[in-house]
Amino acid sequence: MSTRSTLEFLKTETGSGLILVAAAGLAIAAANSPASSAYFAFVDHQVTIQIGAFDETMSVLKWIKNGLMAIFFFVVGLEIKYEVLRGELSNPRRLALPVLAAVGGVVIPALLYWAINAGPGGHPNGWPIPTATDIAFALAALAIAGPRLPPSLRVFLLTLAIADDLAAVVLIGVLFSTHIDWRTLAGAGATLAVLAAMSQWRRAPYFFYVAAFLLLWAFTLKSGVNTSLAGVAAALTVPLEPRRPGGASALHELMTALHPYVAFLILPLFAFAAAGFSLADGPPGAAFQPLPVGIAVGLFIGKAVGVFGAAALAIGLGLARRPTGARWTDLLGVSILCGVGFTMSLFIAGLAFADPLAQAQSRLGVVAGSLASALVGMAVLAWSQSRRNDAPRA
Repeated sequence: MSTRSTLEFLKTETGSGLILVAAAGLAIAAANSPASSAYFAFVDHQVTIQIGAFDETMSVLKWIKNGLMAIFFFVVGLEIKYEVLRGELSNPRRLALPVLAAVGGVVIPALLYWAINAGPGGHPNGWPIPTATDIAFALAALAIAGPRLPPSLRVFLLTLAIADDLAAVVLIGVLFSTHIDWRTLAGAGATLAVLAAMSQWRRAPYFFYVAAFLLLWAFTLKSGVNTSLAGVAAALTVPLEPRRPGGASALHELMTALHPYVAFLILPLFAFAAAGFSLADGPPGAAFQPLPVGIAVGLFIGKAVGVFGAAALAIGLGLARRPTGARWTDLLGVSILCGVGFTMSLFIAGLAFADPLAQAQSRLGVVAGSLASALVGMAVLAWSQSRRNDAPRA
């Protein structure tokens, strides 16, 4: 790895991948067990929070999605800012391949989904769902299947997933922000301006950051704009320069402090609340309707074709170089792993559909497509690593 920050990020996110698997498995098991009524009652339970003039009532799932996940997007924003200014995304030669591959990994899955859902009974508005990549799941699968593969593959996957997350945030902001209250949005803008001005105060107490972020989040929630944008926007105002000579920056300290909570608490909690679906929901054959099929095909086939195809084209045209030490089979395996959309795909699906049946079908499609991508991608990487190990040494 090129930076200490990237090493820490990989270690934390990879470790949380196994916890995410367990949380998702527990949710699906609970949703299809005698305890299913208790599970769905917990997820749908209404909770009211009132602090001064702020008064909001939402279900447990929506509080997790609109509240806790804003912290996840804040960490994503911190990582994006660091990588753009100091990390992998700051090097144009290293940036070309993962960014072009990310573009292919967004366009092709969306087109496949739309083609399957364009006819009667389809849900064409769900096309952003299969465009996402789950960093934690994908890195965990790569670490398990190919622990001795070139480190450049991990950097490629991390950079691609970060670019993918940035595209997802843009799509969320453009497509899923409705009924905007311009007065509260102006309040969010003013709060963001205060945060930007405060970035010049390198030794600002973290209490000020927390208070301003909570105010920005509250304004954004009330404005109708998705709170994920508040998280990313706030992160971009955090200074990268050291707080004192020879010390760490506020950005680095916040990333270090928040990563464990996001990786081992917030994301597993979201996975448990959002992944549960009942196999008994809907009429017979509901699992083979255009919505779940489009998501599964988009993730499993679309992501692999889009990422690998765009990467191969960029390398063939001389626009980028293959990751150092990586073979084509390694790149193919990583491209398939990009179809593990899980967390981000579930998040987008929850925004795209309000109908319970459509939500259940979208969760089924996300889980099926992500699981197929993980298993096949890991198999290809394990096979590639075994061939590398069996190759005669010079």
